[in-house]
Amino acid sequence: MKRSAFISIIPQALQHNLQYAKQLASNSKANAVIKANAYGHGAVATAGILYPYADGFAVSCINEAIELRQVGIDLPITVLQGQQSANGFRIAMEYDFRLTIHDENQLYLLDQFSHAHRFDLNIKIDSGMHRLGLQPDQAETVYKKLKSHQSVNPESLIMMTHFACADDLNNDHTENQISVFNKACENIDAPKTMANSAGILGWDKSHADWIRPGVMLYGSSPFYSPEKEDHASPHLKAAMTLNAPVISVHDLKKGDSIGYGASWQCPTDMKVAVVACGYADGYPRHAKSGTPVWVNGEETKLLGRVSMDMIVIDVNHITERPVKVGDEAELWGANISVDRVAECAETISYELLCNAGNNCQNGNI
Repeated sequence: MKRSAFISIIPQALQHNLQYAKQLASNSKANAVIKANAYGHGAVATAGILYPYADGFAVSCINEAIELRQVGIDLPITVLQGQQSANGFRIAMEYDFRLTIHDENQLYLLDQFSHAHRFDLNIKIDSGMHRLGLQPDQAETVYKKLKSHQSVNPESLIMMTHFACADDLNNDHTENQISVFNKACENIDAPKTMANSAGILGWDKSHADWIRPGVMLYGSSPFYSPEKEDHASPHLKAAMTLNAPVISVHDLKKGDSIGYGASWQCPTDMKVAVVACGYADGYPRHAKSGTPVWVNGEETKLLGRVSMDMIVIDVNHITERPVKVGDEAELWGANISVDRVAECAETISYELLCNAGNNCQNGNI
């Protein structure tokens, strides 16, 4: 049985956002990041949509990469977590994946690999994220080792790092990371990749040879803030719309409370509508009263707590096209930015997109 809420994916928006990333970094190739089921947008479908424009794809783990190869995606596929076992190397050999080396144990496993195959590899350096990566002072030694390794394609090596604070343009941590990474690679003759979405949009020095657009592909800006101007948002197009039907419209009296906990009371007599979408559909449970919703061509707001399957919205002021049962509300999309909803729920757009994509039916199908 399908639930009432559904998502729609807009192919043209995905293509536009990737082309915008490539426009900003015109001298770089683009590895489109479609991990976590393309942030809920559907990895296979997204890969097909972006195929004519991407130079490669990046995913988190080998299983995600296998899914793409099995449907015929023949562009380079980078596995960002690399491999954690000898079997991972065998699978990568079979499907021709680009692997990421970020740990000495991976070097040990590669040394044990006895097949006559040469892998394409990224060498990840920890420039200040302190999550995954070899130490900067290991960069040159590891590069030389891998360049002469019998199981490595020496022309394939790419030096890589990842940013911790690039979404904060006032934080000098990103400049420091760029400096640390460039110094680690100063005697290494290989392409570099640094820039995630925030790097692409806000840090020109990070563009290098390859960019890795992620959340910006889906129309979300890493710089969104309700208090500050965001230069990125106007150029990005929402690639996912979350819609749900209105299932009830009724009148309430001044002082009536709405929802669990009776946390919101009507300040006057008013008309409200119930929309069949809740946290079981990926809508954030902690969205506050006042979170924007779009219905019948107008912006309105959430009232009271989010339930598992329903929310209540204010429709008192919508008079030109009065809301009725069967009308569709947009929870986010072209009219309501997912970034605004995430802000109201004190979370990030990544979480909302992934949750809705994994919990709702796809209205495009």
